[in-house]
Amino acid sequence: MQPTATVLVYSDDSNTREQVRLAAGRRPAPDVPVVEFIECATPAAVLSELDRGGVDVCVLDGEAVPMGGMGMCRQIKDEVFNCPPVLLLIGRPQDAWLATWSRAEAAVTHPVDPVEFAAALASLLRDRKALSA
Repeated sequence: MQPTATVLVYSDDSNTREQVRLAAGRRPAPDVPVVEFIECATPAAVLSELDRGGVDVCVLDGEAVPMGGMGMCRQIKDEVFNCPPVLLLIGRPQDAWLATWSRAEAAVTHPVDPVEFAAALASLLRDRKALSA
């Protein structure tokens, strides 16, 4: 894995994108790379960035409008070759089954708990590193 990891954050709400950046910090765990963020507010921007390549993990807001993160996740898993792992922000713990339906690798509840979020993101970054090794 490169010295930095690129994390795409999709939410129509700039406050949610900021919560994700703050929860992850510059490095979510000592054994993973420094994180750089790409922020997307629309589904078209997500698809454009994924087509460009270089994204290590996607963080998708399940409550985003006009397309929720669960639908976006399902779409990119179907359409993007070697789709990066997805961390889904869900509104309630009971929505975890929907995260499974969308084929997200991990899910955390919103509002973002920094410890839980950083641990989930670091785990996906470690898995991505192991697959590329």
